[in-house]
This record gives sequence, C-alpha cells and structure tokens, in this order.
Amino acid sequence: MSDSLLDRANKGILGLKPYEPGKPIEETQKELGLQKIIKLASNENPLGISPKALNIISSYDDLNRYPDGNATNFKEKVSQEEGVKTSMITVGNGSNDLIEFVSKCFLSEGDNAIYSQHGFAIYPLAIKSTGAKAIKAKAKDWGHDLSLMKDLINENTKVIFLASPNNPTGTILESDKIIEFLDDIPSNIAVFVDQAYFEYIQEDKYKVPFKLVEKYKNLIISRSFSKAHGLAALRLGYAISSEEIAEFLNRVRQPFNTNSLALAAGIEAIRDKDHIAQSVEINKSGMQKAIDAFDSLGFEYIASFGNFISFDSKKDSDSSFDFFLKKGIILRSLKVYEMPNHLRVSIGLDEEMNAFIKVLEEYKKAL
Repeated sequence: MSDSLLDRANKGILGLKPYEPGKPIEETQKELGLQKIIKLASNENPLGISPKALNIISSYDDLNRYPDGNATNFKEKVSQEEGVKTSMITVGNGSNDLIEFVSKCFLSEGDNAIYSQHGFAIYPLAIKSTGAKAIKAKAKDWGHDLSLMKDLINENTKVIFLASPNNPTGTILESDKIIEFLDDIPSNIAVFVDQAYFEYIQEDKYKVPFKLVEKYKNLIISRSFSKAHGLAALRLGYAISSEEIAEFLNRVRQPFNTNSLALAAGIEAIRDKDHIAQSVEINKSGMQKAIDAFDSLGFEYIASFGNFISFDSKKDSDSSFDFFLKKGIILRSLKVYEMPNHLRVSIGLDEEMNAFIKVLEEYKKAL
C-alpha cells in the first residue's frame, strides 16, 4: 500500500484539470494597472439583476436561519409558471450542481457518458470525477451530431449530455430533432438537456417543452438563473424530470444547497417579465452590432442563439486574447474547447459593444 494519500485518490480525477473561469475584473485591473475594464468573458447579463429581485435581497433579514432545504416557495413558483408538479423539480446551486447530481446518480466506474466536442467543460469534469468514461462525440458544424452520438452508445452508456443553445459555440438543436433522438435511443439512458440560455431563444421550434418529461421518463431538462435573470453571483438553477428521477437526484443533493437569498431573488426574477424582455432586447441589439462588425471587418463567426458569439481571431487565441486584454477588454480564449483560434465575446451594453468593436478594428489593423 502506498504511503501517500494522493496515490489513493479517486482515479477518476487524476487526469482532470480545475475549471478555469473567465478572468475577473479586479485581478485584471491590478495586473495591468488599468482603471477601466470591460468584461465580456462569462456570458453574464450586462443589465444586471432584476430591481424586484434586488429589493427582496436588500430587505432580507433572516440570514441567521438556514435556507428552506426543500425550496418550497421557489418550487411552487416554478410549478405555477411552468405547469409542472413541485415533485418534478430539483433545485441546484447553478446548473453545474444539476450536472453533478445526474453524474453521481447514474455513473460509476465501468460506465460511460456521451457529450459533444466543443461542449461545456463541466460535462467531462463531472463524468470523469465519478470514475466513468467520458466519450466525446465529434461536432458537426460546431454543434451536436445527434446521429454520431447515437452511434457511440454501447451497453455501458448511462448518460448523454445535450446543450441547446450550446456553450461556447452558440449552436442550437430543434426540439423535433431532440424528440427523434429520444425515440431512437434506449429509454434506460438519461438524457440531460441543458437550457441555460433558454430565455434568449426566439423561435418556438428550438424550445424544448417541459411536458416532454411526461412521455420520456429518461429526460432531464435544466434551466439557469445565471444568464438572462442576472443572478450569476447567487448560483441558482433547477431541473425538471419525472418524479422518480427527481427523487433520485434529491438523494445526492446536499442539504441547503441553494441559499435563501438566491431562492427569494429567483422568485422575484421569475415575476419580473419586463426585466427579462429588456435583457433579451439588449442581447438582440448587441448581437447584431457584433455580427455587423465581424462582417465588415472580415472575421468569420459562429451564428449564436445565446448571449455570446464566438469568432475566428485568425491567429492563436491566447495571443489574440492578450491583445484585447491589454486594451481593457476581457474576452474568453476557446483553446481549451479545441477551438485554437476562436475567441468568445459575451454580449454587453451598447457602450461596451462599441468599445469592443473599436478594439476589434485596432486588432484587425495589427494582424
């Protein structure tokens, strides 16, 4: 037996590297000595939190009490809004929590799960941490190749992760295609549909309705409050599934995994339809600004259905990332996503997009 504790660590984590979030504003200011920094790296809502949600947080005075471990009021609000039973809802400390729950529930050593190339970095981290094998399906046109993913299924496959819209490429799947996929695969494989960017979807054909979980008992659909709702700092998300799956997910959910402020703010964020509408409109306008700039300057980009857009910087993305960083614009290099020349830019406010485009013009001249 080894004398080292680290030699006895879970073998599933040995090949993993910690997730690297977008560079924070404060760190960049200190590092570069810049006063003004514009962060367009982490797909955050530039409009900020709903005023109604902010008001409830400001007036909250029970911080000495543990949160409601069952998230009763929050679940009831989601139930009313979405027409699902509260027993079908699982709350998470952001969508990441829900991804972990599914992986812990259904995966262990000897199993495998399938995800797409250029897909969210948390999927393989969650899969491998259980000791299971992560199978990466080669992307098609920067998005999910459902036919290939189906072909990769074997007797050890227990989970398939689909993201629509997908981060970081912004690609999307039609709901009919997802339904066909569900019809074609074994019903004993969990299919997790990640819809963190749901509110930005404009066309109904891309919206995956929660009612599908009534027919497909292996389907789990997640939503997040970190994007359009502007609650990224509070960490809140939820999943809808069959009651049976929800009961399993709650077995691995930590007690009090969602805090009281997040739950209270989440209820108000759902109620504030005007804030969501304004957030979506700002995103639509900013997205068009970015597209127009890419077109006029000759940069190729991936059509996006989220609140971000990824473009080919025409050189090593770490180098191009540094160019923008030194000008006070934080973007996201996508080298870790096997996109060595691509940068991802989150859609910001009008003045933020103007600043980005100004630096993009300077970058073009410097190429």
